Formats: sequence, structure tokens, C-alpha cells
Amino acid sequence: MSEEPTPSTAGPIGQGGEDPSAAGPTSGAGERTFPSHGRLLGVDFGTVRVGLAISDPDRVISSPLDTYTRKGEAADGTFFARLIVAERIAALVVGLPLHTGGEEGKKAAEARRFGAWLAVVTGLPVVFWDERFTTAVAEDALRAAGLNPRKRKERRDRVAAQLILQGFIEAGCPADGTPSGPLPPDDAMSS
Repeated sequence: MSEEPTPSTAGPIGQGGEDPSAAGPTSGAGERTFPSHGRLLGVDFGTVRVGLAISDPDRVISSPLDTYTRKGEAADGTFFARLIVAERIAALVVGLPLHTGGEEGKKAAEARRFGAWLAVVTGLPVVFWDERFTTAVAEDALRAAGLNPRKRKERRDRVAAQLILQGFIEAGCPADGTPSGPLPPDDAMSS
């Protein structure tokens, strides 16, 4: 793929555009199966900030990478297209904000639209992973580390992305992105 993808092909990020279910492991532009090896990018979706984490190629551990402040569809598309090349990303894992009982709501629909858009922009497979409690666990860990509120805010989204990605890795990287059941808050802390 020598040509940079055009971000505008999927419609406004997180606000409509493509069918949210289009970002499954074998959908989007051609048949894309979820690779069994290679670095993963964990994404904690937000309408203002997006937390990012990355795995090692063997998918043993995840590390916080960055917190990206969204700038508009074109700039966001360019950022993600370049990031996946620079970091040699094989696939993406987008956090799915479910309700406590496991139901999807408005935020989950926005995350699914964003994931579908990412699949188009990057040309990579995207799976969704339950992100319940990750932001709260990230905030607690940063508070316990003694960070002041400003530093916690700067790091919270990328640590949440790390927790999402590590949970996915510890579950064996299921290609369908479906956790085996609801994750209690304590499971998220084991990473």
C-alpha cells in the first residue's frame, strides 16, 4: 500500500458515516483477517482525546504510547495513517464503552463508528474490546503514583488504552474481539 488513505471516505469520525459493524476482523476494504502476529495499537476513543497504547510484536505486553488530541477528520486521518506505518502496526483494538450490564449505548455506537473509520483510514483490521472500568482503574493507578491532577489528565487516556490492549492480549487476542464475559474491575488491574 504505497498511497496514503483518504480520511474523508468514511464520513465524520464518531458521528455517522460508515456502518459501525463494518470494522470487524474480515470487513471493510477487501477481506482483512486479524493477524496472529505483529504489533497492536490499543485505542481509547474519545471525542476530544484518543488514548493510544502499543504492544510488542509477540503480543505479550502493552505500553502506553500517546494521547492524541483530535484536530478534525483530515488531520486525524493523516495522524493515524502515519502512525500505523511508523510503529509497524498489524491491527487495531478499539475500546468499546459498554454499560455495566454489558449493553451498548450511544458511546459504544460512537466508538464503533470511529473504529470503522479507522479501518478505512489505515487499511487494517479493527476489533472492539470491552473497556468497562478502564478509565477509573487508570485514574486510580495514576493517583496512587502521586501524580497531580494535571499530570493524571495528561496520562489517563493512554493508560486506559494500555489497560484495554493488555486485557485483549491476556484473553488470547480473540479475532472476533468478544470477551468471554463481563470483566470485573479487578481483572483490569491485573495488567
